[in-house]
Amino acid sequence: MKRASLATALVASLAFMHTAAHAEGCTKGAVVGGVGGHVAGGHGVAGAAAGCAIGHHEAKKKDKAASAAAAASQPAGKSAS
Repeated sequence: MKRASLATALVASLAFMHTAAHAEGCTKGAVVGGVGGHVAGGHGVAGAAAGCAIGHHEAKKKDKAASAAAAASQPAGKSAS
């Protein structure tokens, strides 16, 4: 029984790591949030989870602003005659 639960936990953690690897900003936010949570009272895991969510959100905002700025800086297209 112990071996089966250990194997299940290992598979679940590997699946989570694979999906989390694509979350831009998550790693940096999780590190900062984990340290902050640990210092604030031993809540490192909760801080890491919140930091991951906030870091991902901030990265998305930065990407959206960068793409809007790039679109605004391009000259208007000429119509083909």
